[in-house]
Amino acid sequence: MSADLLLDTAVQPLEGDPGRYVATLPDAWSYTRPSGGVLMTVAMRALRAEIADAGLKPVSATALFCSPVPAGPLTIQVHVLRRGNVAVQARAALSAADSAGPDLEVSATFARDREGPDLLDARPPPVPSPAEALAFEERSRRPDRPLSPFQQNFEARLVLGHPWWESGWSAGEARCARWFRYLTPPRLPDGALDPLAIPPIADTMPMALLQGLGPDAAPFHAPSLDLTVHFLDPVPAGWLLVSAHARRARAGYCSADVEIWSEDGRLAAYATQTMMLRKSRR
Repeated sequence: MSADLLLDTAVQPLEGDPGRYVATLPDAWSYTRPSGGVLMTVAMRALRAEIADAGLKPVSATALFCSPVPAGPLTIQVHVLRRGNVAVQARAALSAADSAGPDLEVSATFARDREGPDLLDARPPPVPSPAEALAFEERSRRPDRPLSPFQQNFEARLVLGHPWWESGWSAGEARCARWFRYLTPPRLPDGALDPLAIPPIADTMPMALLQGLGPDAAPFHAPSLDLTVHFLDPVPAGWLLVSAHARRARAGYCSADVEIWSEDGRLAAYATQTMMLRKSRR
């Protein structure tokens, strides 16, 4: 059974300590450690709870990943920086148990919908629909390397790029695109996808770099240094196309960006990320 992001990233206020929240993140959202995008979601849930206004929706957020965070108890300290009539800006510092912390900081803007121009100057890449695409499991052909707990919470279908385990392909554009669908969709009360479900799937950009390096590249892993997400259109809680581009890698770092589209052509989010590249031991 897949994990439930809404339940697993829930926060509770700490009685007698204003602006302080606690959470317990299970190992169900880990690769080897919890996904940075999921930790960002935990921090943003504390921000949402402190702001306490359903009319204010996330507009943008930036996470700085300072130290690795294990699964288990977490503490989040929230500071509201500015509370206006239409927008609130706030900061959350997340720390693991027994950490001097903070291990993660998120700065975010929540705002109300306002009147203004409606322009979409972007298009999703021309890729097969989820129904036309083959199911993709990143390690399905390596029984000695099972899917991570994080990957088991999604159905994924690769529509641009090559699975890393296949032979006979060569380096090309540093781009990849995958359809993702939460097996237990995190929904708002109106049935739409909770926008705080976006950071976990935005934090999946390293595979785009692999497409540019090719199958003979030295194994690497790419922990996040930062992740910025712009929350755009509300979308249904269904398939999401995650289209990533690794624009530049040098000196041990990589910068990438991603567009996240709904199946009906709405741009749910745009995100950018800086990764640190490390040799993998596998």
